[in-house]
Amino acid sequence: MTDLFHSLRDAPVSAWIGIVIVGIYTILAIGAPVLAPYPEAASIGSQYQPWAAPHYLGTDALGRDVMSRLIYGARNTVGIALLTTALAFAMGATLGLLAATLGGWFDAVSARVVDVLMAIPALIFALLILTITGTSVLALVLVIAVLDSTRVYRLSRAVAQGILTMDYIEVARMRGEGLWWLIRKEVLPNAAAPMIAEFGLRFCFVFLFISALSFLGLGIQPPTADWGGMVRESAKLIGFANFATWQTATFGLAPLLPAGAIALLTIGVNLIVDWVLHLSSGLRE
Repeated sequence: MTDLFHSLRDAPVSAWIGIVIVGIYTILAIGAPVLAPYPEAASIGSQYQPWAAPHYLGTDALGRDVMSRLIYGARNTVGIALLTTALAFAMGATLGLLAATLGGWFDAVSARVVDVLMAIPALIFALLILTITGTSVLALVLVIAVLDSTRVYRLSRAVAQGILTMDYIEVARMRGEGLWWLIRKEVLPNAAAPMIAEFGLRFCFVFLFISALSFLGLGIQPPTADWGGMVRESAKLIGFANFATWQTATFGLAPLLPAGAIALLTIGVNLIVDWVLHLSSGLRE
């Protein structure tokens, strides 16, 4: 805890910007029912109302409050992306660490299976599977987690193989330590920094991937609020935008709200990841 406090105290401005951004998104995701002025799917006005009280970001095609749906989108999009990333890491890191530690036929077979999966374009593979299985949240999480676990497997296996060549690993093996002891006590602590940084990067990729699928109509389904789906729903308003008046100018800005929310969170997470990588490199300002 002390080391964490000192690291945060000495963190650069860019890292603090990332922490603040991620913190705000976390508060919005957790407190969405309290912070959102209206329910997620409630039609509370006429369609395409301008940005004015009580709908400060207007309404959509069904008369739903855009601000409320943006806030709920933080819970849905970010929450599902976080769950998917955690599942991908649980599968990929476990398999990668086992493959590096056991070696032999297990390492060879698992590596070839992962190579085959990585050879297939992820978006095409996801579209194919989701078309067959349907677009439920469970199917979405499982498909993306399996696809992303291949990247986690490659990193965890490579990092573990480098650690397993160290002298202290050989000493532990000579003492008779078992497989799980080696992984828990020696490999994982030394692989923590790059794995934490990779978790942040994977989260960004999963987050953007889910948004892309929602934009294509195969991600999170309506009436659930989702930023990728909101971009798709409001994209047609760009053709009706007229910047001569504020009321018509908001039509062109409507798709930028969920797109901006996606971009801002991606930037915030990457700023934190850069800081974590800097700490793990051992470099100092």
